[in-house]
Amino acid sequence: MMKKQYIKTILFICIISLVGCEEYLDQPPQDQLTDETYWTNEGNVRTFAFGFYTPYFRGYGSGFSFGSYFTGQSLNDDFAPSNPPQFQQQVPPSGGGWSFGYVRKANIFIDRVQTVPMEQEAIDHWTGIGRFFRALEYHDLVSRFGDVPYYDQELSEEDTELLYKERDDRTFVMDKVLEDFQFAASVVRSEVENPGQEVNRDVVLAYMSRIFLFEGTWQKYHEGNSSKAAQYLEAAKWAAEQIIDGGNYSLGNYRSVFNSLDLGGNPEVILFREYAAGQVTHSLNSYNNKEPQTGASKDAIETYLASDGLPIELSPNYQGDKGVENVMANRDPRMYETFVPDTLRINGINFNFSTTGYAVHKFLNEEIKDDPEGSSNLNPTDAPIIRYGEVLINYAEAAAELATVGGPSLSQQDIDKSINVLRDRPGVMLPHLEVSGSSVSVNGTAYDDPNRDPSVPSIIWEIRRERRTELMMEGFRLDDLRRWKKLEYTDMLDNEDINRGAWVVKSDYPDSDLSSLALTEGDQGYLIPASASESARTFDNPRVYLSPIPLDQIKLYSDQGVTLEQNPGW
Repeated sequence: MMKKQYIKTILFICIISLVGCEEYLDQPPQDQLTDETYWTNEGNVRTFAFGFYTPYFRGYGSGFSFGSYFTGQSLNDDFAPSNPPQFQQQVPPSGGGWSFGYVRKANIFIDRVQTVPMEQEAIDHWTGIGRFFRALEYHDLVSRFGDVPYYDQELSEEDTELLYKERDDRTFVMDKVLEDFQFAASVVRSEVENPGQEVNRDVVLAYMSRIFLFEGTWQKYHEGNSSKAAQYLEAAKWAAEQIIDGGNYSLGNYRSVFNSLDLGGNPEVILFREYAAGQVTHSLNSYNNKEPQTGASKDAIETYLASDGLPIELSPNYQGDKGVENVMANRDPRMYETFVPDTLRINGINFNFSTTGYAVHKFLNEEIKDDPEGSSNLNPTDAPIIRYGEVLINYAEAAAELATVGGPSLSQQDIDKSINVLRDRPGVMLPHLEVSGSSVSVNGTAYDDPNRDPSVPSIIWEIRRERRTELMMEGFRLDDLRRWKKLEYTDMLDNEDINRGAWVVKSDYPDSDLSSLALTEGDQGYLIPASASESARTFDNPRVYLSPIPLDQIKLYSDQGVTLEQNPGW
């Protein structure tokens, strides 16, 4: 948002609690904003809509709060923390994300928009905006809890029967989410006052591609429901293709999307969050430059292809993993844009060390790294919220998965308009991926990654690899493993390389205190960030694919004579 719009949004937080409250006077006060006096013009409607932006478009967060990128995302196989987060073990007494406040807010917005004196086109646009945000909230709820009660109307405290109704089936809710997205895609404006900072049709379509890729693959891998999987994957593919064929976006320098002081006009960015020194700032630049950080796992580092487009186990270009120069020689150039390419940061040598030696480079802005704005919580770099690179990989995966549930076969054209566009990015220029059925090749040479999960076909394995490298450290990995039903990848006992880092020889650093380093072979070997066996994360209970419903909600329902079923295994 523009700064003046941000200030309006903050002001509106003071107003929002009044909306939908029970009337307590026959006549509303004339000197303050209330539900009765607010809905009078499109400007007020627009300001209300900005109140949805912060919870859904977090970007890099604000101040010291965790955003959607890099930090706070270490429960996956990309990060190797010294104190690994564990899967949830207990049902919370309250909270836990079981809240329908934003559903209510969206329903109020949709209802009130109908009463505002505007042209029908404006009513349709803002109704679409409301339904878009309702869809986002229900996707989040379904992703977390599975079945949830669905509401498409404002409720009062007297609506006891509806307030305590049973959970609706996941597919029923997601069908409603699809209806909301389809409506929004048909009426939300393409041209808005602040492109890139305000929801328009392309933002709707981009999120539609993300959400229905998630739900389509969930239906395939968890529910075994091929017909619903096909319906949702077709929606994801369609939405992504609308953006691709629209021709409004293109790819430029990879890292400029993540470390820019101004993303306005960046041809890849569909929506971004604006930051400004002294006004709205974050702390991500500091985590990259000034402080110790959780580093990338050996497993993540080895995902990147060699420069000839082959997996490192098959490529003659790969120089091995003894020394950072060898590890990063002749690799996918996105690796150099994501990680510090020429040095390791090691505890005992560097204050701003990485747990694995591999330090993240992707978000660092060198222009301000030594200025106050590069320290603490004062970082002003803009954050991409959703970008064209993700849409391209969403298209590729949706097309490939759709082919496995009765949809059209995956074609070379599908790959050329998605993955190979990513590989043609300026500064990347990797050889094109070629497909024939489920087989893959590069430069006419067929291959099969020896590290491929045998349950995953080669083409889907390579698309997942491309997704992992393109979106590295952007907060997608855990949800990807969840929807693929692959949380076993996060088990540190079964997958040792997710608890390993760079190869280090202590004698190479005679003047440093490396006594705290745990290495696989004593005084040399791969760094072991979580060296205490009792801290190792395991995956042994599939119940964690869904979160538990908090105990207070189950009791509230019980007090009304209604049984709120707990999620399986909890």
